Amino acid sequence: DFAEEYILGELYGQALEAEGYSVELKHNIGSTEIIDKALTSGKIDAYPEYTGETVSSAFAQDFIAKSAEEMTSRAKELYAGRGQVTSEPTPFQDKDAIITLKEFAAQHGLTTVADLKKLGSFSLAGQAPFKGRFAGVKGMEKIYGIRNVEFTAITPGLQYKALDRGDVDTADAFTTDPQLSSDRYTILEDTKGVFGFQNVLFVINKPKYEALGGQQFMDIINSVNKLLTEPAMRAMNEAVLTDKKEPAAVAEAFLQANGLV
Repeated sequence: DFAEEYILGELYGQALEAEGYSVELKHNIGSTEIIDKALTSGKIDAYPEYTGETVSSAFAQDFIAKSAEEMTSRAKELYAGRGQVTSEPTPFQDKDAIITLKEFAAQHGLTTVADLKKLGSFSLAGQAPFKGRFAGVKGMEKIYGIRNVEFTAITPGLQYKALDRGDVDTADAFTTDPQLSSDRYTILEDTKGVFGFQNVLFVINKPKYEALGGQQFMDIINSVNKLLTEPAMRAMNEAVLTDKKEPAAVAEAFLQANGLV
């Protein structure tokens, strides 16, 4: 339920339709934990997922990878093990990050996630699933020993307003959020890699993959993925979140500019 996912869905859907495929695009199904069940039960055929979320949320493994390649390899192996096929990963990744206002970070000497233990207690706003995820509050507690957090569930995007108003001390952000281009916020360094690596894989159930043409189908997905650099993704997010453009229009403009529609 955040802008980047709407954009990704439109990118894949429109690129496939341009090549003659019929696509039923379903929006806003829910978190990884929900949509993965929709995939395995056959209610949907395919969707884009972040590699770290695949491992920690879809397959419930508390795994810290040493590189993006290692995380991608683990995610691909897990999907293949239950009969699903994956694309090549996107160049961009969109990780969770703990942010604060710069003034708050300076006042309390915060530069890393571990520094949050210095505080008697602190409040953290984030999307609801973040509380129970290893790449989230669960991992912050297990790996960093952070037990002084008061978590508040919030709709993605509204955490910035909560920070700006002083309603919370810290927030969970996405590293491709256009708001982070401003100089208002400090991103606390995740020195132990709890938030992992989060490139995107398009995952599809194998019978549907084969019925749609196999590698010929996936070549279309990969032609989109290879273009999705961090600057490109951040610019599209900004167009939706800041300029208030429709995800479908933003995706169409990007695909047209790159000769895919």
